[in-house]
Amino acid sequence: MSIAKTFTGLLFVSTALTIPGIALAQGTGGAPNTGAEGSANTQAEDLDVLTDQVEGVDGQPEEEAFEQPDVSIPGGEIVVTGRRNRDISRSSTQIVSVLSAEQIARTGEGDIAGALSRVTGLSTAGNGLVYVRGLGDRYSLALLNGLPLPSPQPLSRVVPLDIFPTNIIASSLVQKTYSANFPGEFGGGVINLTTRAVPEESFLTIGGGISGDSQTTGFDGIAYYGSDLDPLGFDDGTRDVPPALRDFFASGNRLSDLDVDQQAIAKQLGDPNVVLTQRIGNLPLNFSGNITGGTSVDVGADGRLGLIATASISNKWRNRSIISQTAVNADLDLDTDFRDFTTDNRIVVNGLIGLGLELGDHRFRWTNLYIRDSLKQSQLSVGEDFQSDFSKQIQNTGWFERQLLDSQIVGELEFGDLEIDLRGGYAQTKREAPYEYSFEYVRTNIAGDPLGDRFVNVLDRQRGNASVTFSDLQEDLYYGGIDFGYRLTDWLRATVGYAYTDTDRFSERREFLFDASTEFPDAVGLLRPDLLLGDAIIDFFDIGLIETTQNDPAFDAGLTINAGYGQLQINPFDRLTLDVGVRYEDADQTVDPAQVFTTPLNSTAGTALSRDYFLPAATLTFEATPELQLRLSASKTIARPQFRELIFQTYYDPDTNRQFNGNPFLVDSQLMNAEARAEYYFARNSKFSLAGFYKDLDNPIEAYSSFSDNEQVTSFANAPKAQLYGAEAEFQLEYDLLDLGGWFDSKRAVAIANYTYTQSEISVAEGDVTQVFPRGAQPASNFFRDGAALTGQSDHLVNLQLGLEDLDRLQQVTLLLSYASERVTSRGTNALPDIVEDPGLRVDFVAREELDFLNQPLTLKFEVRNIFGRDNFEYQSNGTNRIEINTYEVGTSVSLSVAAEF
Repeated sequence: MSIAKTFTGLLFVSTALTIPGIALAQGTGGAPNTGAEGSANTQAEDLDVLTDQVEGVDGQPEEEAFEQPDVSIPGGEIVVTGRRNRDISRSSTQIVSVLSAEQIARTGEGDIAGALSRVTGLSTAGNGLVYVRGLGDRYSLALLNGLPLPSPQPLSRVVPLDIFPTNIIASSLVQKTYSANFPGEFGGGVINLTTRAVPEESFLTIGGGISGDSQTTGFDGIAYYGSDLDPLGFDDGTRDVPPALRDFFASGNRLSDLDVDQQAIAKQLGDPNVVLTQRIGNLPLNFSGNITGGTSVDVGADGRLGLIATASISNKWRNRSIISQTAVNADLDLDTDFRDFTTDNRIVVNGLIGLGLELGDHRFRWTNLYIRDSLKQSQLSVGEDFQSDFSKQIQNTGWFERQLLDSQIVGELEFGDLEIDLRGGYAQTKREAPYEYSFEYVRTNIAGDPLGDRFVNVLDRQRGNASVTFSDLQEDLYYGGIDFGYRLTDWLRATVGYAYTDTDRFSERREFLFDASTEFPDAVGLLRPDLLLGDAIIDFFDIGLIETTQNDPAFDAGLTINAGYGQLQINPFDRLTLDVGVRYEDADQTVDPAQVFTTPLNSTAGTALSRDYFLPAATLTFEATPELQLRLSASKTIARPQFRELIFQTYYDPDTNRQFNGNPFLVDSQLMNAEARAEYYFARNSKFSLAGFYKDLDNPIEAYSSFSDNEQVTSFANAPKAQLYGAEAEFQLEYDLLDLGGWFDSKRAVAIANYTYTQSEISVAEGDVTQVFPRGAQPASNFFRDGAALTGQSDHLVNLQLGLEDLDRLQQVTLLLSYASERVTSRGTNALPDIVEDPGLRVDFVAREELDFLNQPLTLKFEVRNIFGRDNFEYQSNGTNRIEINTYEVGTSVSLSVAAEF
């Protein structure tokens, strides 16, 4: 570690007075690569002229050798100048991994989060968040065409990548070393998604598919009706806030005010369509459909205008039978033991329209993206509370809408050696969760109780309760920037740039408990939920409401960043490249309780962080031989608290089945990063690389959990320090099988393997404190154990792809294996062990083939996922005893899809 720190310091000294340069690339497939913040590399264009009509690298045809995915990143593109090789991973001045559209298709994944899980050092959590080298999602930066994205998820400022279908993505780039053209929030890496570009030729593709899994399809599930449009992922107005409650929200009153008619509000909250859960027999197959088309036309003497559009929908069902237990002490004696049967119906609708215009050397791009991700969830839980010896039956229902709108405009202007890049846009995300219902029925098991053998809900929060919650989140993001790039000499290129982002988030959550008097008869409590909240029951027994979120019902949050950067790309001689730069960022981040009541609450749950940073970065690339390339890199970066981690407001995550609450006292994390890498390219599209990396973290943010009444509540705190280090190895081989003759004449074998070893440890010394709201300064040892691993970090990550492909037509079979060792998902408190997830080994199979049907080419895809049925395990263990926190069978899924291109 001392060597890594020394190396980091030396590079910081060398970069202290530098200004930026840039590395650039060009698009593929005849489509213009309209980089979000950069332009085409003029040196690469010179190279085109020199190599025209000649063979490419290793004797392959020039057009095949130079084929590369379309990549769009901040401050320009990424390919180093002057080299004939255009393998982006090899020729970039940074350490990157790129998944082209073809490589994404080879994995067969339906969303980009699944495809990224095949990249070295990456793993995904169940909710679509990507972990880079064992660092949580807060240390990952997600961009679309090089521009920022807001998140539709209250838990995260990082957008969950499982909402991006692979059919709209041209490439996905993961950069693991920091460069100053990227935002400073760069811990584990940046993930840049490039949407499909404008085509040279007109096309139309229509596709569809079906799938099912061994735990869901054809089996019974549970669901509630909802609205007529639920199968399309939209609500028809059934879930609108009812008039009486809407008037109450607008009045500024509190429920305890005398002029509030609680019964009038309560009677409008019992719609059977959103309350009554029923058994659904023979759950149907999942289905999906998509259509994509594009065209382009000449404009004037040297112009071209293009259009691409795509739309798709998918509807999937999933059953989970979850073992959910809590412990009463460090010996893991059970406090509660529940079985939660959950049926999810997830509908994703998306659309993209892109316009591109080329006018001579100038390029313009306008991209518009819409994604809507809806989850309809029903859950029935039955279990024991060992402290009271009561049995409980709990019904939860919810409708969770996530929506992303993004419109971005980019202009790339070239004036000889001067390039000017302009960019700007607006994005909005929304999350609405109306009518989150929870009903708890209690069986006392007392012999003398006349109804002791029945589940009863008397709405007194002792022997049953009922609640309904309305959540609403909206985040608006405005962004813009400008870059100037200039080639000073043949060996020196400089870039300076400015970027501005302004993010505003409003988050509101209002939870209401139905409240009955002590005279409420036990026998009435036998009624099912929709009848229990019937108008006659509410009127006759004078059932009222209690707002549990009255202290902090809503928050306004904002983050404004002004950033300037400079980079130099220096090529003192052909085999050596130095990419150095420094970024300055000034940021103001606030979280303030929103005033929703006429009488102020005087809440103290606010945050005001104002910091500025100089963030240097340098990467040295040396081509020791034509096949061997060496890299050294060092940088300083930051990680700001996410809004959800700051907002002191309870949030239920339907995927992990737990509640979260923020900590307004969190502060920024600061990271020092260093890496060394050797890359050996022994044949076309074949390579081996080995790398070592080290990170030193100040004030890393960690999740910790506490338990109460069968509810796991997770919050966040700054640990004092942490270190992370490890190694990566990657192997890729493409081998033509021509020598085998016969059927193998046109076949190629593909083997891709990668392994990441990571170690991390939190440092907690005597006297270290951490700030936890509302208690203030607390001993850090109450929340963190010295030497414990960071949350989200697996010691071992392994990916293996073995495939056979045809060189003359689309025919491809691929076996995919992925393994992740145990990782902590949340710290345990009150002497309880940490909560651990064990992803284990997963094996998938994907086959694709093009067939001719009535003179129309069709592409068929067949997939088998989780062949050996690896289940989900999340637990606590003290070495002797173990309890299951979120454990369930996953099963094997099979899918078949077909697409036709016209």
